[in-house]
Amino acid sequence: MKYLGLDLGSRTLGVAISTSGIFASELKVIRHSEEYDRLVKEVEEIVKEYKIDEIVLGLPKNMNNTLGEKANLSYEFKDKLEKEIGIPVHLEDERLTTVIANNALIGMDKSRKQRKKVVDSVASAIILESYLNRIKKEEEGK
Repeated sequence: MKYLGLDLGSRTLGVAISTSGIFASELKVIRHSEEYDRLVKEVEEIVKEYKIDEIVLGLPKNMNNTLGEKANLSYEFKDKLEKEIGIPVHLEDERLTTVIANNALIGMDKSRKQRKKVVDSVASAIILESYLNRIKKEEEGK
């Protein structure tokens, strides 16, 4: 199975990929101005190019596990992706992924300017890895 991980932000869409179903790696960051129809088309092109089977989209939850306005946007984007692309889209809790990504990049001695360019794609890889680890544990528990 090939997976695409997405981290939808207000100005960027972080994109990661897993061709093995085991490891995820950053692919790119797509800049946008809330042009979600254009974003869906760009994701569709990536899905076709890499022959993606499923998409994992980050779900921004509040720290108390409630859903806010940004979570509603993720649900709407999920529906658009499934309708337009026709493959399953899974939502994965993305709490603290950007913090983890920033800390990892700081540990790699990346400057603030360098981090800003890639943090969303690193966060999308963390979201995708989280999903892959969770489904692996679920399969092992069966």
